[in-house]
Amino acid sequence: MENKTEILKSKDLSKDVNVSVYGHFGIALLVFPTKGTSHLQPEKDGLIDVLTPVLKKGKCKLYVADTICDELWWGSDLTDPHTRSKRHYEYNEFLLNDLIPYIFDDCGSLIPMITAGVGVGAYHAANTYFRRPDIFAGTLAISGNYNLQDSTGGYFDENCYFNSPVHYLPNLNDSYWLTHLMSRKHVYLMSGSGNGESPDSTTLLGNILNAKNISNHTEIKDTSYTADNESWHKIFLEVVEGRL
Repeated sequence: MENKTEILKSKDLSKDVNVSVYGHFGIALLVFPTKGTSHLQPEKDGLIDVLTPVLKKGKCKLYVADTICDELWWGSDLTDPHTRSKRHYEYNEFLLNDLIPYIFDDCGSLIPMITAGVGVGAYHAANTYFRRPDIFAGTLAISGNYNLQDSTGGYFDENCYFNSPVHYLPNLNDSYWLTHLMSRKHVYLMSGSGNGESPDSTTLLGNILNAKNISNHTEIKDTSYTADNESWHKIFLEVVEGRL
């Protein structure tokens, strides 16, 4: 599948960010890498090949940007947690100030945009959507952990709280945000239950949404769906091809 790569100069992150674009028409899918930080990771893992038929049909247009996960809670360095929290804030600002405007501009209009991802990418997809349902039409989050506290080594400041869906969503009572969340029809929380999978976090988030009367499709697949690209891509294609 042919693609183009653009470079965004982010003031919030103080660095250049690569963005790969696949497809030519349709809803915008903002895909967060499953692991690592590269915008090319979904392509290397085979996701683009799997989605090529729907991309060629104009079902969707896919965007993948570099992330800074190695500077956040999933990196191996020993950066102090306050700095990681600050970088997480800056990453969110990059999404709002640079990446999202770029996608709308590239599409030529404010078309529906859905976040998507697997693993750490699922966390970012869900968190980005739930923080700004006024911008996004929904999310496809596969095999994610939506409790940020599990990744911060005990550190949990206010910014961490507002980036941890299982913490902020139960306490969300603002009618403006709830109205947006209740009106959306494309919230898909998916996970396998086979080897390597931990579906409890997906179930928990689905239960939180149900308690808030927020429409969602939460589904735990059987044990044949394991923690690997083949299973994840199968779920991805099922939703994109059949539900969006």
